[in-house]
Amino acid sequence: MQLLSGDARRAVFAPLDDGALRSEAVVRRVGSAIALGLLGDGEQLPAETELATMLNVSTMTLREALAELRGLGLVATRRGRGGGSFVQARDDVLAELADARLAELATTDLRELGDVHGAVASAAARLAATRASRVEIARLRDIVDRLARADTVTGQRRAEGRYYVELAACAQSVRLTMQEMDLHLELGQLPWPPAHAPGLLDRIVACHRAVLDAIEARDPATARTLTEEHVEARTRWSIELRLRGGEGTADRREVS
Repeated sequence: MQLLSGDARRAVFAPLDDGALRSEAVVRRVGSAIALGLLGDGEQLPAETELATMLNVSTMTLREALAELRGLGLVATRRGRGGGSFVQARDDVLAELADARLAELATTDLRELGDVHGAVASAAARLAATRASRVEIARLRDIVDRLARADTVTGQRRAEGRYYVELAACAQSVRLTMQEMDLHLELGQLPWPPAHAPGLLDRIVACHRAVLDAIEARDPATARTLTEEHVEARTRWSIELRLRGGEGTADRREVS
């Protein structure tokens, strides 16, 4: 859907409101967008002056962020005709950024993020059960199938993010769709559960399929409840991983 792609791009380059440490905020925003597939491998970023204006940062701050992104290997800069800054998707670097971001957040921050995501996603699931067309439901099932088949962390994360955005779109709500996009730019900065415990992917896929079964059966209460429970379990997983310092394997019982 081209509309979603345009909205997603606007969310990626929306002004930052992080206050201090703006260069780090730019790095997180770009890294998250790469992890979610909103910025594709090889895609050219806007020119420096334009990008700085879009993100509401100074040109110097943007250059510091681009230098860090180049150092991480997520951006390559080419000089001369046809030059510019180009995206390089690297799973190892994105995983390191996710672990670092998790360490920066308090458990209360993770809880609040989970609360908001649970509210938005569950509302989208409830509305989708009364509004989604058969074509839209089939598209959601295709996205979940792609999630199940994805063999890289980046591929899985991208399919997961697209699932939630498309779910909100099926609710026929532009506001919910934009909120999901904004949320996943934040969620994309955190570790992806199956990266630490691969067996969790099957449970995540099974949960999404159960939600879609409820949507197809026009059962809004079940669709909402299943989505709430899944997001709550994901939030508990992130909090437990944070308390362990980002090390080890998540309890496989916690994401279901």
